[in-house]
Amino acid sequence: MSSVVSSVGFVCSSAAEQRTTVVEIQVIVAVQDSFGGISSLPPACQANKINNSKRAAVSFHFPNSREPPPAAATAAESYFPANHMTRPVFSNSDPDSDDPTRKAPASTGMRLVVPLQGVVQGRGGLILGSLIPCALFYFLQFYIKRHRSSPASSSSNPPSPSDSSTDLVELPRSSSRLNLSGRGSIGRTRLSARGSSISKPNDSAYYIGLDRFLEDPYDEIKNPDGIINLGLTENRLSLDLIEKWLSNNFRDSALGKLGLNISGISAYQQFDGLFELKVAMAGYMSEVMGREVSYNPLQMVLTSGATPAIEMLFFCLADQGDAFLIPTPYYPGFDRDIRYRTGVELIPVHCRSSDDFVLSMTALEQAFNNARKRGQKVRGILISNPSNPVGNLMTRELLYDLLDFAREKNIHIISDEIFSGSNHGNKEFVSMAEMIESEDFDRDRVHIIYGLSKDLSLPGFRVGVIYSFNENVLAASRRLARFSSVSVPTQRLLVSMLTDTGFIRDYQKENTQRLRRMYELFTAGLNEVGVECSRSDAGFCCWVNMSRLINPYNEKGEMELWQKLLNVAKINVTPGSACHCIEHGWFRFCFTTLREKDIPLVAERIRRVVESCRPPA
Repeated sequence: MSSVVSSVGFVCSSAAEQRTTVVEIQVIVAVQDSFGGISSLPPACQANKINNSKRAAVSFHFPNSREPPPAAATAAESYFPANHMTRPVFSNSDPDSDDPTRKAPASTGMRLVVPLQGVVQGRGGLILGSLIPCALFYFLQFYIKRHRSSPASSSSNPPSPSDSSTDLVELPRSSSRLNLSGRGSIGRTRLSARGSSISKPNDSAYYIGLDRFLEDPYDEIKNPDGIINLGLTENRLSLDLIEKWLSNNFRDSALGKLGLNISGISAYQQFDGLFELKVAMAGYMSEVMGREVSYNPLQMVLTSGATPAIEMLFFCLADQGDAFLIPTPYYPGFDRDIRYRTGVELIPVHCRSSDDFVLSMTALEQAFNNARKRGQKVRGILISNPSNPVGNLMTRELLYDLLDFAREKNIHIISDEIFSGSNHGNKEFVSMAEMIESEDFDRDRVHIIYGLSKDLSLPGFRVGVIYSFNENVLAASRRLARFSSVSVPTQRLLVSMLTDTGFIRDYQKENTQRLRRMYELFTAGLNEVGVECSRSDAGFCCWVNMSRLINPYNEKGEMELWQKLLNVAKINVTPGSACHCIEHGWFRFCFTTLREKDIPLVAERIRRVVESCRPPA
């Protein structure tokens, strides 16, 4: 089969009676085949068999215009070679007919016949030749929508602004935007599977309570009946000390004192943190630990908060579907911080009140073996020392056992020590870094998380630390830090603050005293209304036992009591089930967001709920 596109006709005719201009594009294709078909022409073209030829024609109508748009003819003439013929065209008749009796035409025009012999030849020529009128069709359609005008009498025109404004030209309404917008409306836009899972509403009571507080926050004057937030581990007890230092040192800390210019804070810097800040952070961490251990700044990666630091470590140490063991109860934010993007699972290792919620090596061994039986790959252990929410400290002997367990199972240890400088009890805090320095353990499997959000009351500064002895982990973390780097002005400011040894020591001493006093006042207020707390030595929380107030004794009963505290007492706390506590009726109360004068109000609100839950005498 072979075909040749012999000519293209561009026909313009006008019909005065209809006030319409017709532009007709005709493609005359000589076909030499034995099939006699022309099924390859597009539906927009009408084919008529004329003397062993096929003619495809497309007509365009321009309302309210006697002449075709100049751009249409220009486009056709510029598209085809200048070699053309002209002859009259009669509407409603065959231009190739020799019948002398045909009637006079209703409209006449000129046809531009452009030979295209040799342009499209061979197999597929008919298909390609049929594309030429379609291209002009869409071009002219676009031109029509951009330039056509509607009759003045059209009912679709909007009314004129006023009857007196007769000289104003009315702007016609165009349907081109509606036509274009309707083409792509196939269905709803979709997210990836990862995005869809993250965008779902919060189902944890921890986040639900925080959202409720934001909707109705307590204010002593503006909203005295609002929700008091005891669900956020934020230290507001010593903000005045930070404010005083900033007021005295802010002007000189970023530029003047260090002798820098604007390029020192506006230019790109290392994503994993300025070396000056790493040195200052190493000194500060050593000060917090009682100068019992020294930290190497070369083994640090700085991130925008402890949350990205934890996520980075999980990204480096485990693959999607792998698991980490974690003692319960634990910080409820870990579920989202770790699982969202890494896909790593957390396996609870349940601790009980009979052991003061201290990790049992027997329970750890059992959880590890059960995970292996289920086919899960356990890559490590995540511990919080001091514990959040309980507030207890891990002993030196327990840390020894954990290091031996990790070496035996060939897994990693991540130690979250973000509350290490917030001790208010009499027990000793021991860092995992101290254990590594004092004994001959496998350092490559130990990684420490720290930050300034808790101990220095600077959560808004967003500064976290990865401290690792594994060079491969450090190399990977330095590259990942580009996604969560700390701003350079913040780093410059912190260099000045952390190197001010006098301020750091004074702050540490005063903050410890304030923590201890607030803890004692708060627990005493709870005891007055019949609520008991587990003993805490560090952190910002009280682990409160309200199990005798829940009925029935299960998770449902615990959540009903939580709803009463939130909706009746207007106090946001975190239920133990959100922390994966195996025993029902425990709640986390954060006391460092309060002022001393707020404690009687909190106690009175809790009293109302306690009395409503007591069985009748």
